[in-house]
Amino acid sequence: MSMCPVPAGREHCHARTATLTFVTRSSQTGSSQTGSSQTRSSRTRSRQRTPEPAVVTDAPDLLVIQPVREWTCAQCRGTGDLLIMDEPGPLCLACAELDHLVFLPAGDAALTRRAKKASGLSAVVVRWSRSRKRYERQGVLVEEAALEQAEQQCLADEDARMRRRERDRERRAAEDVELAASMAEEIRRLFPRCPARRAEAIARHASLRGSGRVGRSAAGRALDEEAITLAVVASVRHEDTGYDSLLMSGVSRVDARDRTRLAVDRVLAAWRGAGGR
Repeated sequence: MSMCPVPAGREHCHARTATLTFVTRSSQTGSSQTGSSQTRSSRTRSRQRTPEPAVVTDAPDLLVIQPVREWTCAQCRGTGDLLIMDEPGPLCLACAELDHLVFLPAGDAALTRRAKKASGLSAVVVRWSRSRKRYERQGVLVEEAALEQAEQQCLADEDARMRRRERDRERRAAEDVELAASMAEEIRRLFPRCPARRAEAIARHASLRGSGRVGRSAAGRALDEEAITLAVVASVRHEDTGYDSLLMSGVSRVDARDRTRLAVDRVLAAWRGAGGR
């Protein structure tokens, strides 16, 4: 698609056509060359490549313009919201036999791509930007049936994405439940006297997805003993000591931990003790 700036007085745009050209290497040899010169010339010719076609680009899109000024159709002398440039001058879509196409605004790349692919005839709609001094794409004109087909395909894709997201959500939820259960079991193994409900609460808190807590680390998901112990220590510190109150009173985190360390150790020792659950 080629876009041309607007000259004074009217809008216009000329389409460029892609051409197939052949590129060869020229060699010149004089008829008077003899001996070594003729030998070099023959070697040069033998090294010449077979002509290679240049890269051919796709045919340019039909270009339809949203005019920024008043204009008159060169054929019917009417006007409209869109025009296309032709040899006689600007034409309305009816005179250009494009009035059966429907306008699809820019914004949905997947819908535009599918509608344009399914449409036997299509055109790109552009508008001149006075501030940026260039044509800017506004959307495309496509056949109505092609647009309906593209919309159905996009809706089907959206339904598929929603179903996939729901399956992923259910899978993650099942994984989270399994991880929390395994973590609670490991807590009870390391701390046999820890109440079952407390172990489950610690596991749920530590393994909460997206929390960044120790239970979501690689070590935590692997049920590493040190990671599980850290999760239990954190729970005891917040739930069974005055750690939070110390922080609220202005005590630094390091000092608050030092002051509550003995209390934490007592709870951990009690939970590690031998005996029944």
